[in-house]
Amino acid sequence: MNIAVIFAGGSGQRMNLATKPKQFLEVHGKPIIIYTLEQFQYCDQIDSIVLVSLKDWIGYCKELADCYNISKLSAIVEGGVTGQESIYHGLSKAKELFGDDNIVLIHDGVRPLIDTETIIRNIAMVKQKRCAITIAPAIETIFLKENDGSVGTIIDRSKCQLARAPQSFVLKDIFEAHNRAINDQIEFIDSASMMQHYGYKLFCVEGKPDNIKITTLRDYYLFKAFLEANNQL
Repeated sequence: MNIAVIFAGGSGQRMNLATKPKQFLEVHGKPIIIYTLEQFQYCDQIDSIVLVSLKDWIGYCKELADCYNISKLSAIVEGGVTGQESIYHGLSKAKELFGDDNIVLIHDGVRPLIDTETIIRNIAMVKQKRCAITIAPAIETIFLKENDGSVGTIIDRSKCQLARAPQSFVLKDIFEAHNRAINDQIEFIDSASMMQHYGYKLFCVEGKPDNIKITTLRDYYLFKAFLEANNQL
């Protein structure tokens, strides 16, 4: 089966929010996390969803899931201290519920512009290659900065890609990598970095450029503008 592990355990510190975490901010009356969950709910190839949440917001997540009929939601688990630990909690619950011979798609709760086509491409790539990393092309010049503040090597943009989400794997592979990271006491920036560190070859799935992560207030307003421009209200 195909399981989406959605982690929404961040507190939104970079947005300086005093009221609620960013994943629960509303856009046109609907929380961002619901926009994200609905993309997986309405995808026919997704069988189940595991949501990772801040402890104090688990009850609210249950209310939202009932209100918006997120029927594929199998469990809501408490997040960890770090993003890596939060993902591990989600993977552990997925393994407990369904076993580890399944496909798992790891996705940010604040990346609501994921689309069905990208989800399906991820699943197809994992079936073929055992992993799939969603990417988007780099559209600006990238260079290495020297220690003195000068511009160093300018990298060929055509060879550069931006890592996005979902990042998808066979569950037992990514779960094993997490256990190794725990034993080695290594914190990785994302699942792709972890898997590459432990010798897995990663394969790319190109997604849409607008699949942004809502991290700042600018991102919030970009998402709002995108919905309005596409009449997705």
